[in-house]
Order: sequence, then C-alpha cells, then structure tokens
Amino acid sequence: MARVLPERTATAAPGLTGLLDNWRQIVATGNLPRDRAIDPVSRWLLITRACVFSMTLTSALIGGLLAAATAPAVAWRYFALAVLGLLVAHASNNMINDYFDTVGGVDTAEYTRALYAPHPLLSGLISKAGLKAAILACNLADVAIGLILLRARGWPVAAFALAGLFVSVFYVAPPLKLKHHGLGEPGVFLVWGPLMVCGTYYVAAGTLPAWVWLASVPYAIAVTTVLIGKHVDKYEQDRARGMYRIWPLWYVSLAFYHNKLAGGLFVLGLAVNAALGL
Repeated sequence: MARVLPERTATAAPGLTGLLDNWRQIVATGNLPRDRAIDPVSRWLLITRACVFSMTLTSALIGGLLAAATAPAVAWRYFALAVLGLLVAHASNNMINDYFDTVGGVDTAEYTRALYAPHPLLSGLISKAGLKAAILACNLADVAIGLILLRARGWPVAAFALAGLFVSVFYVAPPLKLKHHGLGEPGVFLVWGPLMVCGTYYVAAGTLPAWVWLASVPYAIAVTTVLIGKHVDKYEQDRARGMYRIWPLWYVSLAFYHNKLAGGLFVLGLAVNAALGL
C-alpha cells in the first residue's frame, strides 16, 4: 500500500531545532519520521521531492566553478538567478512527473514510487488542483527569471530553457512519454549534463567554449545512473505497465550515493582549482 503520512495528534509546535531536523531528514531521506508533526515547509519539501535537488545544485555549481576558473569575468548575480531557476524547474519537473504518472495510471498505491516516500497525491499531501497550481506557479517564476537572463545574455538562454522544458514535460506527458519508450535516460543525461552545466557556464560568463560541453559529460553520466538504478528497482512493475526497458545497471540507493560522492568531490576539486587559480 502507498506510504501515507499517518494521522498525527495535536501537539505543541516544534521549536526551531525540531523544524530544522525535520527538514534535514526529508532532504536526506525523502521522508518525515513518523513521530514528527508535519509543518508547511516539510509538506512542500515532500511534494517537490527536495531530496534529489542536490543533483541540480551540483550541475549548476560545476558550470559556475568552471566559469570562475576560466572566464575573464563572471556575473555572479546572473549565476545565482540561474541556480534558483534550475531548482524551481526541478521542483516543477518532479511535480509534473507525479501528476501525469498518477492520472495516467502508472503511480498507484502498490507502485514503487508510492512505497519509498510519500506521494503528493496518493498520500494526501495536496489535491490534483493544488498540484497543478503549484506547477503553474513554478513555471511562471521560471519565466520571470528567464526573461531577466534573456535580456542580459541573449537568445542562447531561451534555447537552453526551452530544451530543458521540453524534456521535463514530455518525459511523462503525452503524446511523447519519453520514459515509456526507453528515452528517459538520454533525456536526463542531456538535461543534467550539457543543458545545466553549459547553461550555467554561459549565464555566468557570457561565452561558452566548446570544451565545456565535454566537461559536462562525467556528471551527466553520474545523474543518469541514478535514473537507471531507479528503473532497475521498478523493472517488473514497469514491464507490466508496458514501459520499454533497455537500460539496466544498478540499484538506485547505490547509484544516488555514488552520485552525491562523485558530484561533491568534483565540485570540491573545481572550487580548489578556482581558488588557487590553477
């Protein structure tokens, strides 16, 4: 059955330490401990699946740190806006996935997605109308950020944004439903590698050397293995739903651990390189 947040008896509001621990637990595990009362921030961290935002933050930091080490000048205010826009876009992407997979009959109470963490709709965290409103709000916020960056850096900003939006929406949305045809993994590779890394480099530096595209590949592979691992975990259930499976590798927990370790070390190395001017 679906992982549902249990009924919680009325208790005094947790102090700041308790709230911070709630948020830390959700970001680290994707779950709120069963003995904790849910607060508004915790609810939205669960709805947006904030536990996987580290992948987007890492891609953005790689782009920014590469720019810091190699570009003549870096516009950090534009970089900061790009990072915010990417995190909002990731939140929107997660909610879009959960919405379309639910209305399309993929996400059910017995499906893996609803077992490892509370599902926004199936666990009652939010209504369908509320989820659609949240998706719209995120996309409107990204449009505003995009217009600022478009004015500052020109048409390539729109190209990066629209390409990312295309993959984000049609990963699960009809008529393409990329993940149903074994194309989800290439889409994730493209978004978390070339689009995010090169996009943030360009926004920060105003230029985009050809070598940056190649530099985006290692972390793109690390993110893609997380998706592959998740699909291995769901192999039998996905096959029963008619999804095209051609990408088996390893399980998601190990893949995500590797992703955070590899990404963290990559970012640390780039930060040291930028600081020392090597």
